[in-house]
Amino acid sequence: MNTTYSLPQQLRGLIRLTRWKEYLPFVIPLTIVGALMAARPHGINLDLRLVAVTIANILAVAYAFMINDIEDAPDDALDPDRAARNPITTGEIGVRIGYAACRVVAAATLIAYAFGGLEVLGIGIVTLVLSHFYSWRPVRLKAWPVTDVVSHSLMLSGLLFIAGYFIYHNAPGIVWLVAASVTLVSVYGQLYNQLRDYDMDKAAGLFNTAIVLGENNTRWLMYSVVALAGAFMIGAITQGVFPLWLGVVALAGVPISMMMRSKTDMRGTAVIDQSGVVQVQALVIFNMIAIVWLVWAILEQLVLL
Repeated sequence: MNTTYSLPQQLRGLIRLTRWKEYLPFVIPLTIVGALMAARPHGINLDLRLVAVTIANILAVAYAFMINDIEDAPDDALDPDRAARNPITTGEIGVRIGYAACRVVAAATLIAYAFGGLEVLGIGIVTLVLSHFYSWRPVRLKAWPVTDVVSHSLMLSGLLFIAGYFIYHNAPGIVWLVAASVTLVSVYGQLYNQLRDYDMDKAAGLFNTAIVLGENNTRWLMYSVVALAGAFMIGAITQGVFPLWLGVVALAGVPISMMMRSKTDMRGTAVIDQSGVVQVQALVIFNMIAIVWLVWAILEQLVLL
């Protein structure tokens, strides 16, 4: 039985297609922290370019999630939970409408990146290309070992951070350690997701990293990259890339984050291990650091003016 959806329902379907709740909590602070790490040490004032590039990063990730759900609709139809989440599979919006929306989002993304300058625009183009090829079936980087993890971690973390940094400076230096750290955290996230979807992906015929390594080896690698990410971040901190007082903010965030205990991970699905619980808690602390640092920087600018 075919169901005809009204225009408001289709609009809601398009909004659901972006899956915005899953990435706003990390895209915004990643961009802000990247920009602050470039602007503050070099005495550069924040301006509206940060707003434009933050919007661009949000739209770039929205594009990645939209094209993913469009291309994955046949696979999602095999699983009741994933089918219910995907508005293409439910029929709320058609594939043609979904692709049209993707083109609009891509154009808006590039326009917003352009406000950050040519280098930021170049980073944005690479991010969009990876986002497209990650899910597009003729290439589908997500279906192959190594390329799935590398493309995912760059387009959903490393490149977003670097785009924020390059608004105000183009020589990261020791900040590359921070970029490497946040990228490795995204590697962990991808391996975690692949472990959660292991049976479903195997049934769909994917040949991703987790399926090649097996569940035990993937779990070992997942924890190893988290440890390496921590080592890189500690190395950057000892080199003074963050103001020391932000350590107080981080410590204050620990008891607050502990109140966020949940049985779901960052994507709102059931956790597969204890690290899934820590995801939300770590994100709370990271957002607190980004918000407090941003407010402090703005207040400093206002006082100087």
